[in-house]
Amino acid sequence: MVKLHYYPSNASMIPHIVLEELGIPFELVLVDRSQNLHKSADYLKLNPNGKIPTLVQSTPGEPDLVLYESAAICLHLADTHHSDAKPAGNLMPPLGSAARAHAYKWLLWLADTFQPDIMMYYYPERYVATSDLAVVGGVKAQAQARIHGHLAQLDSALARSAFSARPTQDFADAEPTEPDAAVGSVDGGHWFLGQRYTVVDPYVFTLCRWTRNFDTGPARSFPHLGPYLQRMVARPAVQRVCVREGLQPQWV
Repeated sequence: MVKLHYYPSNASMIPHIVLEELGIPFELVLVDRSQNLHKSADYLKLNPNGKIPTLVQSTPGEPDLVLYESAAICLHLADTHHSDAKPAGNLMPPLGSAARAHAYKWLLWLADTFQPDIMMYYYPERYVATSDLAVVGGVKAQAQARIHGHLAQLDSALARSAFSARPTQDFADAEPTEPDAAVGSVDGGHWFLGQRYTVVDPYVFTLCRWTRNFDTGPARSFPHLGPYLQRMVARPAVQRVCVREGLQPQWV
């Protein structure tokens, strides 16, 4: 049994989408940040960082597997639900392939470069040793400027995946013979690494979603990111997650 410790619209949304895409049984366990429960003694036993998400996987006769860090959780889920018989449903490219190397690159970039700047934008007071509003405002402004650059980088990458014959465009040996939600999209568009949907897509979607209330330059305003985010919103798994987490439109 898989349990995902989550809070609505947090980073836990990333593995939540992956679980819905995989269609495996799982349980959501609310960690109420509004009550500071992510810092409770019980939760810190699972995740000593006091952050969300945490995934707990129970297997009879074995110790529980406890994972934190969204990228690690997503990679584990993709690896443990990989099928050589049905490659079209896999959420990571084959091990050792150039496509998989690109997936690693983007997952780590999203977690280590993009996400920290979003945290700095929303919580600038955590990064300075002063309550001076001018200093705090300057930190936030610099973070937003960097975020704009990150969004531009994502937009450029999407443009390349759409119009160039990169090896990451299709990581299966052959096209599936039946309709497949992981290939292309509902409107004939593409996903972040090309024709195949991967665990990179929920990560890109969630971080871009966090810019939806920006006064200037939200992700949806970029020429390639905007349509891409609408393709993500159209996915049934994403819709189920948004509804289950009680999120109100505008989702992006």
